[in-house]
This record gives sequence, structure tokens and C-alpha cells, in this order.
Amino acid sequence: MRKQEFLDELQMKLSGLPRKDIEERIAFYSEILDDRIEEGYAEEDAVREIGSVDEIATQIIADTPFSKIAKERIRPKRRLSVGEIMLLTLGSPIWLSLLIAAFAVMLSLYVSLWSVVISLWAVFASLAVCLIGGVSACVVFIVGSNAASGVAMLATGIVCAGLSIFMFYGCKAVTSGILMLTKKMAIWLKNCFIKKEVAK
Repeated sequence: MRKQEFLDELQMKLSGLPRKDIEERIAFYSEILDDRIEEGYAEEDAVREIGSVDEIATQIIADTPFSKIAKERIRPKRRLSVGEIMLLTLGSPIWLSLLIAAFAVMLSLYVSLWSVVISLWAVFASLAVCLIGGVSACVVFIVGSNAASGVAMLATGIVCAGLSIFMFYGCKAVTSGILMLTKKMAIWLKNCFIKKEVAK
């Protein structure tokens, strides 16, 4: 792929972003390619070394705040007619209610996912506290000449220690998985706005 083909394809993939942002990104990658070509790379090699257009566009979209994309998408391209304004006003009880409901569903899903993560970390913390409590109770029972109860409390503390280690790694994996899921959901939502823009 040659430099101009790369820049044209990148511009097409980013067409849902604000025009100023697109121009900045195109200028940035054009300058990088020019620098590589000046260093002696062939044009195709310089483009290949930068990476694929899809990966670059996905990263740019992920780094762009959602508010910028939504503002660009919602900004009217022309003035609305009186009839369109009346339809929007009369239909607002329906479309506004649906919009609020969709937002509430997405927010509740997001909160539910993170409440599961918080609950798992709370279980981990309680197991760690049980470890400390078991060892402390062991010492108290042994000093009070009740060795059997002390050994039982020590065993309970050791079991809680083992469970807390497993729980820590599980909580860590679930947290990173949900972080990745929420990031992918945000990118998907941004891409929905951009795809609609490109389709026009």
C-alpha cells in the first residue's frame, strides 16, 4: 500500500470523528511516513511498518472521548424545517422516554457488572480478616490452656489463607476481564456512531 492510499483509507475509517481531529491525525501519520521515507525506507515498507489501518483507526477511536464523537454526530448538518421541529416536539414523549430507558438499562448493566467485582473483592477481604482472626484466636486459646480449640482456630486461619489466595487471583482476573469488556463496549458504541456517519 502506498502512502496516499493509506492516508485515504485512514481518513475514510475516521470519517465519523470531528473534521479537525481527522486532519490532525492524517497530518501526524503523513509526517511519520515522510520521515521514514527520508530515512531511506521504500514507501510500501514505511506504510507496512506503521501497522494496519484498521488497528490504527480502532486505537484512535478508542482514545477519542465519546462526547466528541456524539457531538459531531448530533450536530445538525442543515437547519431543521418547521415540520421537522414539530414532529420532534410532538414525538418527544415517545423518543425521549425510549432514550431514557435505554440509558437506564445500559447504566444498570454497567453498575451490575461492577457490583459483582466489588462483592468478590469483599469476599476476599473477609477471608483475609478471617485468617488474622483465626491466628489471633489460636494464640488466645493456647494461652488460656485450651490447645484443641487453638489448633482448630489455627487450622481455620490456614484454610482461610488458602481460600483468600485463590480468591485474590480470581478477583484480579474478573476485574481485568470486566475492564476489558467495558472498554470493548465503549469502542463498539463509538463505532456504532461512526458507522452511521459513514453510511450517510
